[in-house]
Amino acid sequence: MEYFSLFLDGACLIAQSAMHLLFLCRLTGKPQRLWHVISYLFLLCLCAWLSSKATFPTALAIAGQLLLLSALSRFLLKNRWSVSWGAALLAVYITQLSFGIINSAEALLFPHWVGTPLLYPLILLATLGAFLLCACCYCAVLTSLSLAEDRQTPYMGLLLFPCLFFLTAELYILQTAYSVVPVSLDQAGTHGALLLLQALGLGALLCTVYAYRRICQSFQSQAALAALTQAAQAQKRYVAEAQLRYNTTRAFRHDINNHLSVLNGLLARGDADAAQGYLDKLKTTAATLSLPCQTGNPVVDILLGEKLALAESNGIKTHVSLRFPPSSALDDFDLCVIFANAMDNAIQACLSLNDAPAIHIQGERQGDFYFLNFENSCAPGPLSPRGQGLSNVEAVAKKYHGAMTVEKGESFRLSVLLNISAQGTHRSAQSPCNPPKSS
Repeated sequence: MEYFSLFLDGACLIAQSAMHLLFLCRLTGKPQRLWHVISYLFLLCLCAWLSSKATFPTALAIAGQLLLLSALSRFLLKNRWSVSWGAALLAVYITQLSFGIINSAEALLFPHWVGTPLLYPLILLATLGAFLLCACCYCAVLTSLSLAEDRQTPYMGLLLFPCLFFLTAELYILQTAYSVVPVSLDQAGTHGALLLLQALGLGALLCTVYAYRRICQSFQSQAALAALTQAAQAQKRYVAEAQLRYNTTRAFRHDINNHLSVLNGLLARGDADAAQGYLDKLKTTAATLSLPCQTGNPVVDILLGEKLALAESNGIKTHVSLRFPPSSALDDFDLCVIFANAMDNAIQACLSLNDAPAIHIQGERQGDFYFLNFENSCAPGPLSPRGQGLSNVEAVAKKYHGAMTVEKGESFRLSVLLNISAQGTHRSAQSPCNPPKSS
């Protein structure tokens, strides 16, 4: 029996360490390494040996395992502390709950087989069943929840505290009811009630995970709605400014014949100085009507004019080369979302640099698609988690059956591909814009 217990304990530690690390990596979106499992297994074995020598209470041993798994998640997988605690609590609680449910079944069935040769195979089968139940619970949680860095995980306490309560209740059940293998049927009713209680604990866990997922989705929806509302307000401002420029330009064109008549009269009288002064005024008025970039879309022209002026004032070099097809029916709001978020991110990245920051924007038609490329200088380092702005840009790309990609090397590059096959068939030659002069 002693050798069988040693074998079973060793096999359980190996399987447990592998399952814990695999679940932790999948839940937090981090790659799994073999040396992570080996390190965790070694530390688990060390904790088990210390526990056997010092006869620590079961609850204290599980708390040590929880602390160990959280530390590995924080320092090896580089997860945040809140995420590390949440993932470790889920991993340890599901393991203890699975074994608790199987222990309840053992307490009901095993007294019939005590002292028979079938006891050992049944114990092995029960252990295998516990790990199978644990794996199923892990899969259910992974289907409903993700704690990866690129996901917004607000209010982690709503997940941490229920899981901590569930784990504490499970440890109490294991400590008080299953410290030894039962040998009689006298407490069958008690063990049946504990089996039902732990099954309800499993249901409560899954409901908690589902509720937390809905909270995260609601948080993301609110953030997306706020971003879209802000973009809509910005677009209204750009449209209003474009309408104002259009009205001013139309009025100027309407009066151009009168201005030419005045110039003609001044020149006919030989008053060259007065004619020159009048012409200078006309140039000044015409300059106020022009935009630094002519893309074929007045809303984008206004937006780029504002963003390019902001970049110029901060010493950022800019170069823009794009023109939309004349028959394009790309929605102004969608273009506003793309250009506003792309330019804001690019300017923000350039503001943190001192060595000749630059922004390059290019757009061209490629068959039935329109390709936009935003490239800007950036600080070295890994690619940051995707924010709400880029998520909105990706949503616009999907709306037009296109795609969005981001790359980071010596510079940051955002590429957006839009399907415009249903919007127009006329090809448009690329026409460079005239951005403000950079200092």
